[in-house]
Amino acid sequence: MRRGKKIRPKDKNLVISTFLGLLVPLFVGELFLIYRKQVFQFFISPLLLLERINEASQQIHWQKLLLVSACTTVSCLLVAYFLFLLFPDWYRQLKHRQKLARMILQNHWYEVETVQQEGFFKDLSSTKSKEKITYFPKIFYQMKNGYLIISVEISLNSYQDQLLHLEKKLESGLYSELVDKELEESFVVYTLLYDTIANRISIDEVKTENGRLRLMKNVYWGYDQLPHMLIAGGTGGGKSYFILTLIETLLQTNAKLYILDPKNSDLADLSVVLPNVYYRKEEMLAALNEFYGKMMERTETMKQMEGYKTGENYAYLGLQPYFLIFDEYVAFMDMLGRESNEVMNKIKQIVMLGRQMGFFIILSCQRPDAKYLGDGIRDQFMLRVALGRMSELGYGMMFGETNKDFFQKRIRGRGYVDSGNSVISEFYTPLVPKGHDFIQTIQTIYEQQNTLMFRHEEQENKP
Repeated sequence: MRRGKKIRPKDKNLVISTFLGLLVPLFVGELFLIYRKQVFQFFISPLLLLERINEASQQIHWQKLLLVSACTTVSCLLVAYFLFLLFPDWYRQLKHRQKLARMILQNHWYEVETVQQEGFFKDLSSTKSKEKITYFPKIFYQMKNGYLIISVEISLNSYQDQLLHLEKKLESGLYSELVDKELEESFVVYTLLYDTIANRISIDEVKTENGRLRLMKNVYWGYDQLPHMLIAGGTGGGKSYFILTLIETLLQTNAKLYILDPKNSDLADLSVVLPNVYYRKEEMLAALNEFYGKMMERTETMKQMEGYKTGENYAYLGLQPYFLIFDEYVAFMDMLGRESNEVMNKIKQIVMLGRQMGFFIILSCQRPDAKYLGDGIRDQFMLRVALGRMSELGYGMMFGETNKDFFQKRIRGRGYVDSGNSVISEFYTPLVPKGHDFIQTIQTIYEQQNTLMFRHEEQENKP
């Protein structure tokens, strides 16, 4: 299995040595083309070597040579600049390999021995000594399809603990985001996304297929396998647009949506174009009870259906999925007071039993307070998205204990995601073009889906 380029101690100056290796021959070649006649005369001259050198030095116009050398140097620098512009990934790979070599050397994750250095005259004893590297960790680097794949051999040495936990160093040092970490064939393999924002997609690229909803080029919510989504973030983080994007996408499938907005805000506006949109307390409680009741009803009816097979889910039987989209969940629970316990119990039942039945929750809040997401409820939300600015406490509530460094950028819709693999990476919500009308678009999609459903029912009822 090819793991990429091996990192070596000499790579500590890889960028400069690579460019010198390319440009020095170019520099010499250009000078040769300009002074080729003089060079040929020098080699075919019948004079002795010292005489030829003396003659050549007398014939050289030093001012012209300096001017030609300066022009040649400028041309070489232009070549280097165009290489940098035309092959940015090649240059980035050089820098990455150089950083990895320096990381090992500066942290002293290698072994050396002191050896005596021979003097110029071998018959005289020498007191000089130097260090020779006897062990350097096996680290391989490759860039593939927008990912950095760094394989580190685990050889049970004194540096194993450091090499097993390189996540923070790699993310901050290579300006990338860890998306996967696995152990294979005595290697720990770190997979990082080095240009996360380039993997951002637009709203028209968000698709749902075979129980998977695409959120970025490399991020999917496979709700059939990893059910329930938890979204957190403060005002201005892009949370509302993200939820509206999910609604618009899910409507294009055969999913049935229940939307609860206790603050009577953006999602509540959908009540003019969609059914099952609620913002009053009593209506939301009734909708939650209805959603829960339908799930419990399906637990019984699924087993009676023809073709039912133990271990298979709702999709195997061709049943439609149900989604409960609950905005500002914590605010609603605070508003309920004593009634919150009953709601929590139903939420817990849905998150525990919903996957096989096809009942899923998309729950949004400013901060996932453990008071209303306790008893293991939060752990059942397999995809978690934190948008906008959050405190360290907020990130801790969202993702649990982690040594991840969270950085803030003033980009709307930016945050962090754990897509179910316990790896937290940078995340960007789908881009919404300026002037996009969610209400109008959602109404159009809903009407189209109703028309298709009506035609399908007509065809089924035909004798």
